[in-house]
Formats: sequence, structure tokens, C-alpha cells
Amino acid sequence: MAEDGRRGDEEDRGPGAAYRGVAVMESLLEKLNALNYEEEVLGKHNMKNLSRHYFVSSPYLASNPGEQFYMFTIIAAWLINVAGRPFTEPQEYDEPNATVSNILAELRAFGVKVDFPPSKLKSGSGEYVCFVLDRLAEEALRRRGFTFRKTNYPSENTEEESVVEDDAELTLSKVEEELIVGVLHSSNFLFSSEAETSSKPDEILESTVDATEWNLEVERVLPQLKVTIRTDNKDWRVHVDQMHQHRDGIQSSLKEAKSHLDKLQEDIGKTLEKVSSREKYINNQLEHLIQEYRSAQAKLSKARERYQQASGGVTERTRVLAEISEELEKVKQEMEEKGSSMSDGAPVVKIKQSLTKLKQEIIQMDVRIGVVEHTLLQAKLKEKSNMTRDMHATNIPEPAAGLFA
Repeated sequence: MAEDGRRGDEEDRGPGAAYRGVAVMESLLEKLNALNYEEEVLGKHNMKNLSRHYFVSSPYLASNPGEQFYMFTIIAAWLINVAGRPFTEPQEYDEPNATVSNILAELRAFGVKVDFPPSKLKSGSGEYVCFVLDRLAEEALRRRGFTFRKTNYPSENTEEESVVEDDAELTLSKVEEELIVGVLHSSNFLFSSEAETSSKPDEILESTVDATEWNLEVERVLPQLKVTIRTDNKDWRVHVDQMHQHRDGIQSSLKEAKSHLDKLQEDIGKTLEKVSSREKYINNQLEHLIQEYRSAQAKLSKARERYQQASGGVTERTRVLAEISEELEKVKQEMEEKGSSMSDGAPVVKIKQSLTKLKQEIIQMDVRIGVVEHTLLQAKLKEKSNMTRDMHATNIPEPAAGLFA
């Protein structure tokens, strides 16, 4: 919520609020130069001079948060000491949160209201970093008795120039008239002598006017010969002059910009060299940690493979365990059914009843079998008697016929 409110305040301040840090940084650099920070800080720590926008946070400027934060803490500690309060100079590897909290505590001790979190200063750049250093620089300048005085600009007398310009703006016809009058006034006798002798050109004409007087007259008339003609804006000569003026302006701006760009290129080159050297140093310092990290990653990959294999075996064994458990449940159910049947006497009674019924049915079956056997025996005997009778009937006539023969 506080951040949203602060963002709303920045929007209310207008579109120039984003460049407020640039102006504060330039003012801060002037105050640091007045405090002679180059010898007391940069020379002591063997650091390069700050650029005009060193602590400004912008996507168009190169940034190095670690270096900027260390520079911020060094300058802040020096300004606090200059302002009359003892403050231990922080080291490069100190805890950032503790260092920032101590600096803000000293700033509050000077009566400055701090309405932003300490995390805004950990980046080493931005509007709040410039604000803190600017307030500390003001306290240090107040301690040393230094104040900035307003610039007194000399008054300019523009009335004479306007009068001269008004006098210079003459029309062409008026200049011609005054020129003719002045020339006639200075050499009227010359024209009269020429008129008298024009009819008799027997001798070479020679001027009798004194050269000194002629030069004096020329000097008197010369300021009036300055003609200012108001030209038309559509004239090609005006455009050519404008082109020349713009070309001169571009060339002068190019020289200034080139010097700034060359300086910026030099700063960028130094920064890149410092970054590359710091990167090499960090790589050399962390080489063994990188090797350990790589070996740990290899071990982790092997452990993951073993875990996957073990997970596959566990899944298969879980499936087998589920099947065995299901079979075990079935066996338990069957055992419970058999146990209940063994302890119950009803099945035995049913078996006895079944056996009694079966014996009765067997007896009935034996009776039926005896009846069937008796019936079958009678049928066989009857059939045998019939066969015997038939045999006797067929055999008796043969002897009788033999007798008759």
C-alpha cells in the first residue's frame, strides 16, 4: 500500500519526477567536490572519480550493484564523520542490512525524516541513495561552515543596442538619398568644375579635393552606409544561412558530445575490465566449490536413478502384496465359513436325516429290484417253456412220417 501511494505521488509530481535523481546527483557531486572528497576518500581507497550520474538508477546507464553499494557506504561513512559524528568505516564484506540500518540511524539523528525502507539502499543506486548522500553532504558542509551563494548577474544595458539597431534599420531609398546628399556636399565644387570644363576637354581632368578631407568625409558617411534589409523567409539565401548555422551548431555539439562519449567509453572499458578481472577472481576462488557442486550433481543424478529403479521394484512388490492380501482375505473367509460350519450341529443333523432317507430309498430300491428280478425270472421261465414247447411241437411229426414211409 505504501509503495502504491508513493507511486501515485510520483505520478502527481509530473513526468519530470523520473529525472529528479539526475539533478540530485549533479548537486551531490558539486557538494562532494566542495568537500574535497577526491583526496580524502578516493585517494585513500584508490578509487576512480565518480561520474555525473554514478548513483542514478536508469536502464540506459551501466550499473554494478556491488561496487555502487560499497562506494555508497564508504562516502556515507566519511560524510557522517565529517559532519561530527563518529562512524566506523564499513568493509566490503560486512552485512548490508546492518550497514544500511546504521547509516539511516545516523541520518535520523541529524533530524532528517526517512519514510522509505532500508531495502531501497541495498541496490547502491537510485533516488533514495542520492537523497541520503545529499542530506549527509549538506550536514558536512554545514559543519565546515561552507554555504553556496547565489550568482549575481551584471545588469545589461540594452537601450543603446536597441537604438543602434533602430538607426541601422533604414530603408534603401533613404540611404541612397543621404548618400547622394553627403557626396554632393563634400564634392560640389568638383561637379561644378566638371560642368564648366566639360565643353573644353583640352587638358586631363585632375581633382583638386584634398585627400584628407575626402577620407574624413568618407569616415563620417560610412556608418550611415550600413543597410539592414528585411529579407523574405522564403528566400533561398535565408535557408542557406540557416543551414550553415545549423551545421556550425551540430559541429560544436558534436565536439562536446564526442568528448563525453569518449569519457563514457573509457569508463565503460575500465568497468568491463574490472568486471572481467573480478569474474576471473571469483571463478578462481570458487573453482573447487564448482567441482564439488558438479560431483554432488552427478551423485544426485545417480541417486535419482537408483530411486527410480527402487520405486519400480516397490510398485511391483506393492502389486504382488495386494494380490496376496486379496487371496489371504479369501482364505480367511473360507476358514471362517468352515469354522462356523464345524462348530454348528445343524449340518450333522441334516447329514443324519439324509442318511436315514437314503437308507429308506435304498430299501425301497431293493424291493423294486427284487420285484423286477422276479418279474424278469418269470418272463425268462415262460419264454423257456414256450421255446421247449415249440421244439417238441416241431420234432414229433418226423418219426410219424418215417413210419409211414
